[in-house]
Amino acid sequence: MNNNIANSISKMRSGKKLLFIGIGNVLRSDDGVGVYICKRLNTNKNINTLIVEVSIENYIKKVNEYNPDILILVDCVNFNRDPGYADLLPVEKIKDFTTSTHNISLKRISEFFKMEVLVLGIQPESLLFGEELSRQVRESADNIIENINQITSS
Repeated sequence: MNNNIANSISKMRSGKKLLFIGIGNVLRSDDGVGVYICKRLNTNKNINTLIVEVSIENYIKKVNEYNPDILILVDCVNFNRDPGYADLLPVEKIKDFTTSTHNISLKRISEFFKMEVLVLGIQPESLLFGEELSRQVRESADNIIENINQITSS
């Protein structure tokens, strides 16, 4: 699955500015996976990252001023799949819900952005208090990071 994500990003990045936004509560185990990934992505003139943790609504103006062609929200998403499962999909495909670690749903927040919005979601195993990612989620995240860094550095 993660190679498909990298392939999708590779196809869409041709001359386009991509902004990856790291979302999540780093004190709630796997909920911090979006932040974990975005802190480890290589940036260049067309690839940038922004860490917002649980307060993406505070960064709407900054994101719109950066004006990427494609905005990729990186967050844990309950796909009802095995821990570590990941998918890249249009924000419209995400159910409109607010979890206890977010102030606003991803679908709702996307309405404030003027660019294409995708969600890179990773299935969590645990949202209990703690700063460590579960093994499967960390392995999936590391695979995503490695694949994205390979394609964005070429």
